Amino acid sequence: QVQLVESGGGLVQAGGSLRLSCAASRSIFSINAMGWYRQAPGKQRELVATLTSGGSTNYADSVKGRFTISRDNAKNTVYLQMNSLKPEDTAVYYCNAHLVRWTSTYDYWGQGTQVTVSS
Repeated sequence: QVQLVESGGGLVQAGGSLRLSCAASRSIFSINAMGWYRQAPGKQRELVATLTSGGSTNYADSVKGRFTISRDNAKNTVYLQMNSLKPEDTAVYYCNAHLVRWTSTYDYWGQGTQVTVSS
């Protein structure tokens, strides 16, 4: 079991920056991948960025070059630095922990944090 708590969302003008944090209830060192997803009103949840335990990252094309995912293992926290924000980045952002144990996979989600970018 992993409990995830996001923070750092808010209202920002286009071109501004925000940093989201995701605090995990246990060590993230052994979690196979941590990620950020988002869901805008009327749309499906979509991947924003992932970071594997080995350090590999993956970004949605729409955020490449603007967003950066990172982690602090000592604090059991994953971050999403968001720069050059656009109105289309407005969504609820969710933190995800993906575990693989033998033949089973487990996904845990935070409660989400709202990001609103005004034009």
